[in-house]
Amino acid sequence: MRQKLILSVLNIVTLCIIIAAVSVFFVSNARWIGIVLIFLAILCVLSLIPFKIRIRSIQPDIVFGLIDNGVLAILAIFGGHFAGITGAILGGVVGNAITDGIAGIFEGYSAEKLRSQLVSEERTMLKSAVGKMAGCLLGAGIVLVIANFINF
Repeated sequence: MRQKLILSVLNIVTLCIIIAAVSVFFVSNARWIGIVLIFLAILCVLSLIPFKIRIRSIQPDIVFGLIDNGVLAILAIFGGHFAGITGAILGGVVGNAITDGIAGIFEGYSAEKLRSQLVSEERTMLKSAVGKMAGCLLGAGIVLVIANFINF
């Protein structure tokens, strides 16, 4: 049990360091940052392979993160567009509060649906952390790819 805890924490910390480093490296390259975030989301999911965790079992967390950061990114983009840095921060903060509630609805529904289909979706530290990280990166990545595509 203790070894699994240590390996889980090590996996999450390693992902955090990689995500931060890669994000900082690509921060000034708006054209690629959305795609980079999507690849980082895939990396998060792939990091679960050694733990033999099925993607389906983290689906509720991915759904939560996707909706949470997807909508948050939209509100931050609009806030930044209309009111600069303060608007982006306000859009992010207010967007986070709103989307946590909305995403929680979908996460709960997804978890209930999986349980009704007898799919194990037991929450663990590793599944919740990595699933939400992957979903958040994926949601923001998709929004940034679209924003870049429409030149917003």
